[in-house]
Amino acid sequence: MATIRHEVVIEAAPEFVWDVVRDVGAVHERLLPGRVVGTRVEAGERFLTFPDGHVIRELIVAIDEEARRLAYSVAEGARPPLDYHHASFEVRGEGERGRLIWITDVLPDSVAPEIRIRTQLGIMEMKQAIEAAALHDTAPS
Repeated sequence: MATIRHEVVIEAAPEFVWDVVRDVGAVHERLLPGRVVGTRVEAGERFLTFPDGHVIRELIVAIDEEARRLAYSVAEGARPPLDYHHASFEVRGEGERGRLIWITDVLPDSVAPEIRIRTQLGIMEMKQAIEAAALHDTAPS
């Protein structure tokens, strides 16, 4: 099984970063706006809709407030097709900034290079979205 790990420091309070990550129903608004155009949550499952209309169904495995960790698994609609997928986000404090850690396990191993590229781009998009929101959130009125 291939394991893919990315980490990025985000110029926002760790509490703010966690608030965005844990908001499983607002991926299209807060975490990956533009890449995801719709999010729906039903009975522990999350449905992400992409600009081309494609939908991915995920199982929300755990939201651990104390550890600031969200675990999920793609159950249907993965592109490329996967035999197995499990991923987690963890937010750690680094002074006044947050460190976002994204770990993804996939099978078959042969898809790992493509998933690595996609997750690398994805975590950079998340960083940009969270930093922009944090800047707007702390701007004087």
